[in-house]
Formats: sequence, C-alpha cells, structure tokens
Amino acid sequence: MNTDRDIIRRSRDSPAAFAVLYDRHASVIYRYAARRAGEAAADDVTADTFLVALESLDSFDDRREDARPWLLGIATNLLRRHHRAESRLLKAMARSASREASADSTEGVAAKLDAAAAAAKLAKQLKAMPAIDRETLLLYAWADLGYEGIAEAMGVPIGTVRSRLNRARRVLRSGLTPELLDEKEKEHGRIATAPRNA
Repeated sequence: MNTDRDIIRRSRDSPAAFAVLYDRHASVIYRYAARRAGEAAADDVTADTFLVALESLDSFDDRREDARPWLLGIATNLLRRHHRAESRLLKAMARSASREASADSTEGVAAKLDAAAAAAKLAKQLKAMPAIDRETLLLYAWADLGYEGIAEAMGVPIGTVRSRLNRARRVLRSGLTPELLDEKEKEHGRIATAPRNA
C-alpha cells in the first residue's frame, strides 16, 4: 500500500494522483471541521483544505509518511476564519443541552440532566479557553492526533503542545474559566508555568 508520502510525491508530477489522498483523509478532515464549526462550514473547510494542500505540495515534509497532521494543520488554519461559527456552535450546544434535559420526562431524566449539564459546562469552558489552547485540545481529542502530530500540524515544538494541553486540561478539571484559574493560582502564590501565548 502506498504511503501518503508516496502519493504526495506522485501528485507533484501528476495532480490526478492526489485524489487518493482525498479519498483516504477527507472524512477525517470533515468530521474534525464539523465538530469545530458545524456541518455547513465543514464542507467548505474540507474542500479548501485539499485545495490548499494540492497548491502547496512542496510544503509537505518528505520525512513524514502520514499526511494527516499536515492536512489537519491546514484545516485548523482555515477554521480560524470560522471561529465565529465555532463560537455560535458552542453556545448553541450549551443552550440545547439544557433544553433537551428539561424536555424529557422518561426514566433516565436524572442521567440526562447530568449529561446535559456537563455538556453545557464543557461547551462554556471550551468557548472561554484561549483559541490556541482550544485548537490544541481539539486536535488531540477530536482529530485523534498525538503530541508529535499536533506539533507538526501547528508548526510548534512538542513542549509547546504539552504546555497548551496542560493549560487546557487544568481549565477543564477545575471547572473554572482560564481567567478565574489564573486568579486562583495567584491567590495561592503560584504563577502559571506557561505563558498564555506559548
């Protein structure tokens, strides 16, 4: 079976070969974009990701076999344009989770209420998180990339990925917004170990 690297090398001379890469990874890119910005934006982001990739085949690192981190990096950059859509989606998730929980009166009401409250809280925390930390966390959780893949996708060192994921996890674990978490650390005489823009 051809690796992504083989397909990209062939595509440089014969762009038609790029269709195999599209067939292989389009669904992953679409799902990631749909979770981040909704289905309407996902179609555009997926198409634009592969268009940008085809136009910039020379930017692919030939030392890599897997093109997924490279493609997800392109998609993440494109999604920054759709941050308003993502923000609206997170708000809608928070609102609809609350409404769905109150509309159901069947046996699992308590469990559904708990799940809806957790979903609403998670959506609120994700929305409040700095975009760069949220992008890192979502590449890890929704795009199923490891630290090295995220570093490649975002063009940053692995240490930066670790810092961003650590900050995001602390926010999620604490149930606090990033601003309140920073204030709480200062109250206890601790300074956050990583700067906000790392």
